[in-house]
Amino acid sequence: MQNPNISLFQSKSSMTVKIAVLVSGRGSNLQAIIDSIEKGYIKNAAVSVVISNKADAYALERAEKHGISAVFLDPEGRDRAGYDREILKILKQYDTDLLLLAGYFRLLGSEIIEAYRHRILNIHPSLLPAFKGLHAQKQAFEYGVKVAGCTVHFVDEGLDSGPIIIQKCVPVLPEDTEETLTARILEQEHIIYPEAVRLFVESKLKVEGRNVITLK
Repeated sequence: MQNPNISLFQSKSSMTVKIAVLVSGRGSNLQAIIDSIEKGYIKNAAVSVVISNKADAYALERAEKHGISAVFLDPEGRDRAGYDREILKILKQYDTDLLLLAGYFRLLGSEIIEAYRHRILNIHPSLLPAFKGLHAQKQAFEYGVKVAGCTVHFVDEGLDSGPIIIQKCVPVLPEDTEETLTARILEQEHIIYPEAVRLFVESKLKVEGRNVITLK
C-alpha cells in the first residue's frame, strides 16, 4: 500500500496539464506563468481558467487578452464553504489538474484542499515560515531583517504552512524602502513560480511529510 505521506504528480508527455488560477488583484505572477507557457519554458501545460473574487481584478483582463476564460465569482451572500463549492464546480468544469494561487486574498477551505491535495501551489513574499499572512514584505522590513525573499509552497489547511518547494533570498539593502524591497522580491517571484510549476508539470516534485524532493 502506498504511503499517503508520499505524493508525486504523474503526467504523460502527451498530456496537457490544465491549470486554474485564483486571483484577487493585478495578476503579475499569473502573467509570468502565462508567458512561461507561451515561450515554451513550461511545456505540456495550459492555463484553462482564471477565477477572481474581485470584479475589478486586472488579472481577469490579463486572462482575456490571452484567450483564457476569466470568471468573476462574487463572494457576496456566500459563506466560505458555499463559495469554495462554487469554485470546485468551476475547477471540475475545466477538468483542472493544478490549482495556483496568485495574489488570492482568501483562505481555501478543507473541501478544496482535500480535492486537490498536493496539487495546489501558492507564492508568498517571505522566506517561510517567517512573516506569514498579509503584508509580509512590510513585516520583514519593519522587523529589520537583513535577508528577505519569497517562497513557493504547497497549500494545506494552515496559513502559509504547506511543504516548501522553492525559496529565493533577497538581501535587504541599506537604502531600501518597503516599496523597493517589495519590487525586488516580486522580480524573484516571477522567476521561481514558473520554475515550481514546470517541476510539477514534469512530475519532478515528490512530497514526503514536510519535505519536497526535486527529482532529476
